[in-house]
Amino acid sequence: MSEAMGGETGEATGGQTTHFGEAEIALDDKQDLVNDVFHRVASRYDLMNDLMSFGVHRLWKDAMVAALAPPKTGARPYRVLDMAGGTGDIAERIIAASMGYAEVTVSDINTEMLAVGAERAKAWRFGGQASFVAANAEALPFPDASFDAYTIAFGIRNVPRIDLALSEAFRVLKRGGRFLCLEFSSVDVPGLDTVYNAFSKDVIPRIGEAVAGDRASYQYLIESIRKFPQPATFSAMIAAAGFKRVTHTAYSGNIAALHGAWKL
Repeated sequence: MSEAMGGETGEATGGQTTHFGEAEIALDDKQDLVNDVFHRVASRYDLMNDLMSFGVHRLWKDAMVAALAPPKTGARPYRVLDMAGGTGDIAERIIAASMGYAEVTVSDINTEMLAVGAERAKAWRFGGQASFVAANAEALPFPDASFDAYTIAFGIRNVPRIDLALSEAFRVLKRGGRFLCLEFSSVDVPGLDTVYNAFSKDVIPRIGEAVAGDRASYQYLIESIRKFPQPATFSAMIAAAGFKRVTHTAYSGNIAALHGAWKL
């Protein structure tokens, strides 16, 4: 699943079909198609996110980890599940911010992305604090109340059934646990929306074709941005999963938004 702007979710709360780009497909088939997209782009993960966010995704991720504020000490380990964690850039930030105190489980359905992350972790200052586990966000292999925090950056849009992923996030969090989800949103600044939409629609797929020889994957990823629920709708989905104190903070003219909540 991994970061780079995943799949649309218009039918993710119970329908039997969804859309993959412009094609209507069976909902159960979507995950395999999304996996194929990220299999093709795994080695170009960072470049893809730089292209789609003008490189600002790095600042948004820093802000997400600052909002999490992982503790640097405590009587027991501070355990974080970074879902759709791909190459581990969020995990690295969390562990570094905690000065090596946090233990982060990086989980993703895409094993190619996890392999990249596990290799990179060997060079981290506190790389031993990260583990990499292949898992589906809709059916996590972790016991109830396993984690103090659940983070997911630009990954929940790849999940065919977002409601199940949110329910699983709620299940594996401890009471008092934190949920943070960083996602692309809908630009709401007049003028910027026109420029960003034109850049996304017309320029990024061409760059994908020129740089990576893969126009189709980049086209899909851009189309999916437009189909993700608006912040208010997504916030309601988070609340429906059982979370309390649901918030969202717009970044860069609402190009992206940080959604936060607590299991109380």
